[in-house]
Amino acid sequence: MPEAEPWIRLDAAGICNICLEHAKAGPAAAAEKGLETDFTKILAQHRGKHEYDCLVMCSGGKDSTASLYYMKTRYNTKPLAFTFDHGFETEEAMENVRGAVAKLGVDFVTFRSDFMHDMFAKVIKTGSKAVLCHLCSIWYMDLTFRMAERFDIPIIIAGWTKGQSLRQPAMTKCACNIAAPEFAGMAAATREFLDKHVRTDPKYKDFPGSMEEVLARAQKRHKCLVLSPHWFLPYDSAAYTETIMRELGWKYPRFSYPAKSTNCSLNFISVHNSMKHFGYTHYHVEMSKLVRDGLLTRAEALELLKRDFSPEMLNRIAEPLGCKVVE
Repeated sequence: MPEAEPWIRLDAAGICNICLEHAKAGPAAAAEKGLETDFTKILAQHRGKHEYDCLVMCSGGKDSTASLYYMKTRYNTKPLAFTFDHGFETEEAMENVRGAVAKLGVDFVTFRSDFMHDMFAKVIKTGSKAVLCHLCSIWYMDLTFRMAERFDIPIIIAGWTKGQSLRQPAMTKCACNIAAPEFAGMAAATREFLDKHVRTDPKYKDFPGSMEEVLARAQKRHKCLVLSPHWFLPYDSAAYTETIMRELGWKYPRFSYPAKSTNCSLNFISVHNSMKHFGYTHYHVEMSKLVRDGLLTRAEALELLKRDFSPEMLNRIAEPLGCKVVE
């Protein structure tokens, strides 16, 4: 993480305030980590009481694909796989999803919509510091809760890693704790954009103003939990990636950011904007947490976070939005 006043500060030794606070927490932080028995107890409370035991969010990436694999094979649940596409999902990702659901023999629903395009275009055209991925996460979590309600599903399963969140209480921010100092600037910019450009637009008059609002609305309509098996399992991404490649025929995309990940093509624009406005992305936050927890080395993280995409590529991705990212 770079120095980014006032949220991230480096001391004379080059150590940031976040790492120093983490070191102070030490054993207390470790005690918050969940056990697999916690997870299996929750599953046992709901298993077999509905048509589907869980709704699994599937992006086609290694983490969500592994989550689907574990829910079907390790935990013997009946999952419904769910993919949401805002128009920028890659064919490689969709091939991974289709291959996984076919091999596992699970039911699969996909939702495709251009609803977010005007909002994405407005971020680019206004030069807003709002994070595209955070706006998208508000949309897709609201959509996922509605899908769980439609099929009366008690548990939503995500592919979030230990670098994103740790247990159900942390999920109140849907994988990103926007109250943390690393996210303070991003969260403020996103809130400002929502207030100024979204809530005033008739098309988006009912769009949630925050993830907290998404959760509050969802709990009134249909109560369900959101969990990730990765919070409770001891396997690192290398181990489960090898498993899904062998068992499901999963493949890495040819080009993605960070390296060895699977994200939509719009993610490249989101990364470009975050680096321009803040000097880091939410992927830097995630990997920094993994480094602090000893699950990834600093050198490995820096290698994965290298950027090598061009302005021309960014503008090609933005063409469906009717705008350019780099003039």
